[in-house]
Amino acid sequence: MKEILLLKDGEIVLKGLNRRTFEDVLKKNIKIALRGLGAFEIKSAQSTIVVRPLSEDCDLDEACERVGMVFGLVSYSRAAVCDEKTLESVLETAPKYLERVLKKAKTFKVEAKRSDKQFPYKSPEICRETGGAILGSFPHLTVDVHNPDVTVYVEIRDFGAYIHADPIRGAGGIPVGTGGKAAVLISGGIDSPVAAYMMAKRGLQLTAIHFASPPYTSPRAEEKVVRLLERVARYSGPIKMITVPFTRIQEKLRDDCPEELFTIIMRRLMMQLSERIAADNGCTALITGESLGQVASQTIGALNCTDEAADMVVFRPLIGMDKQEIIDISYKIDTYDISIEPYEDCCTVFTPKHPKTKPVLKYVKEAQEKAGFEPLTEEALANLRVTWIS
Repeated sequence: MKEILLLKDGEIVLKGLNRRTFEDVLKKNIKIALRGLGAFEIKSAQSTIVVRPLSEDCDLDEACERVGMVFGLVSYSRAAVCDEKTLESVLETAPKYLERVLKKAKTFKVEAKRSDKQFPYKSPEICRETGGAILGSFPHLTVDVHNPDVTVYVEIRDFGAYIHADPIRGAGGIPVGTGGKAAVLISGGIDSPVAAYMMAKRGLQLTAIHFASPPYTSPRAEEKVVRLLERVARYSGPIKMITVPFTRIQEKLRDDCPEELFTIIMRRLMMQLSERIAADNGCTALITGESLGQVASQTIGALNCTDEAADMVVFRPLIGMDKQEIIDISYKIDTYDISIEPYEDCCTVFTPKHPKTKPVLKYVKEAQEKAGFEPLTEEALANLRVTWIS
């Protein structure tokens, strides 16, 4: 029995005259997600994207997993293609294709969508006849139109008739690439991969910036970040990761700046470096994983000092979330177990015993300017390393 995937658009149905542009990006992202699984035809029609396998060796099981992670889709269904677009073919296909789920169910109902108005039977008739065929094949079932165990969907479209069970919820959001490009400051912790995922969901194409401080941070710490980004890339698509050598800057920070201002000056330097890297890579915004009040560098006063260091807009999608909410999302996107591995990133190097929670911008800037970081920041920018994550 031939099968296809029926993918339902999410927010892009509201995009008016721009809808075609959003759909084209979404189809391109689906094509990228399905690489290596065989040849597929991908086309949009009647508010649905249809993914049709072009050969028998296409891996539909894995294809379902992957389209479920493509932003821009509200739901998806694996559906049987009726041999003919006739009621007789629908009645033959529905009990046969859905046998496994119907055997386990106690109640069901049928919903029909008749997009092809030339089809000789209207939706109520299709529902009634299909329901009768299912009851004839599975006499243990009863009809429940309010809260069924299984809903059987019959879709009569211009290009065929299809049968499927309840749709699976998609990733939502809008297609990656329709919202522009942004650079995410990525560490090995729980927060920043979640922030990257959340902004990719709003259509941003991601570039990742990671600060490494060997020998204070180990190669395993950077490998950990790569693995985190690989999990995020399942949703966002390919990510360019740029590693910044940060050791000499942090050593100068330790030697020449007041200890209580280590963290805030470090964050300012990270923002300044990230802004320049982002601009060089076509990004127009920065993304961080900060949550208000979570640590000393994330108080209102500290965030004001950090923001002043860069002109580029900064997105903080976690700003109003508590730690458990962030952890819940990290479980959902499968990054939590990697994030808690004991390989420290540079943010924990030279941590002050008593960091300022209400820093005064004037004194922070004076301390940073007095230390004179410009030669070291230029040196760091001249020695960036690039890794592509897919």
